[in-house]
Amino acid sequence: MDHDAIYELELPVMVLQQPPYLLAGLGLAIGVLCGLTFARLIENRLEGWKQDRLPLLPLGNAETSISFAGTILGITLFIGGSLQVFGFAAGTALLVALLLALLTGGGLWVQLERLMKQVEEGNFRAVDFDNFDEFF
Repeated sequence: MDHDAIYELELPVMVLQQPPYLLAGLGLAIGVLCGLTFARLIENRLEGWKQDRLPLLPLGNAETSISFAGTILGITLFIGGSLQVFGFAAGTALLVALLLALLTGGGLWVQLERLMKQVEEGNFRAVDFDNFDEFF
């Protein structure tokens, strides 16, 4: 037996991936662009109602639904990527982000439809954001 032999010890190597800054940045860009598009579509719809009394509802036509879904997707990617930066697992981070985006987006959609209905009926009133039971 050779005493000068070098014994190699195999250790499992853990590969650390870079934090998903690209995912968070891409999500932010998608969310902002789709959100601005959605805001412009709503603004155009309000202008059409003011000028020619075009109907405000239903809100969910193809254009607004796609831009709103893009906003939800972008915000989900942004929050999910940001949570991953802080050490959350990818699946957990994206699930939590999707739930947050859907709950917030759903509340926004319901409130926006209520406001559009008030505008059409002529009994528009200021929104009270302190009273959360009006959102749902």
